[in-house]
Amino acid sequence: MQETNNTAALRVSELWMYPVKSLGGIAVPQAKVLAKGFEYDRRWMLIDERNEFITQRVLHQLALFKLSFHQHGFMLHHAGHEMLLPLHEHNSEPIRATIWDDAVEVLEVSAAHSAWFSTQVGLSCKLVYFPEAHTRKVDATYALNSDEVSLADGYPILLIGQTSLDDLNSRLQTPVPMNRFRPNIVVEGGKAFDEDCWQHFTIGDAAFAGVKPCARCVLTTVNQETGEQGVEPLATLSKYRKTGNKVLFGQNVLPLTLGQLIRIGDSVKVTLLTSA
Repeated sequence: MQETNNTAALRVSELWMYPVKSLGGIAVPQAKVLAKGFEYDRRWMLIDERNEFITQRVLHQLALFKLSFHQHGFMLHHAGHEMLLPLHEHNSEPIRATIWDDAVEVLEVSAAHSAWFSTQVGLSCKLVYFPEAHTRKVDATYALNSDEVSLADGYPILLIGQTSLDDLNSRLQTPVPMNRFRPNIVVEGGKAFDEDCWQHFTIGDAAFAGVKPCARCVLTTVNQETGEQGVEPLATLSKYRKTGNKVLFGQNVLPLTLGQLIRIGDSVKVTLLTSA
């Protein structure tokens, strides 16, 4: 381990939230950091008739569902159809749902929302909400303080360096956009894959810990504008970013201070490095 102060050039260039798991993201100018990640990030998801989560890994057309801000919540858009997703907590009967190896207690948003998604997706499903008071723990192997996570795959926040994507795109015949990797925080400056070694860092007044490089899956091969799947960028990444049987890109992050706002343009100061 070693300390570093050579971080003056590091700044936040993009911030993203994904209110409904596996649907399109929203670029934001600022984000509030909570225990489970950004406020509103992956607090909703679709479940099937067995109450298991539905993922874009299987249903690539979920990429075509887009969201935008509305004064009363978020507006859902798909194939010319719209539906308002309200922010208030929902008062339906609790449902025990499965996401990966975790069981979580969720609430159905409404029968009307579930029917809308069932029609748009083409299969019977429910739109459910994960209340802030409900608990889902981060993998104890990497947790620091009984850390929690929303309905994200495993960690509250994903951070990627822009230079890491630039390095990847220099190796691709057709460059890919950052949205293939669904980050929450994009940082400009520094060298490619520097973020692999960020153990402790701050953004503005908020402190974070980098705990685990992110293992990537086939979702990165789905074009977020068309829903079509190819082989890149996973094929190229596997040639130089593979450790064991995992292809790594981006850093999983835990928040250390809560309630802070971080903003595009904020400086990033790395206070502790560790070997990748």
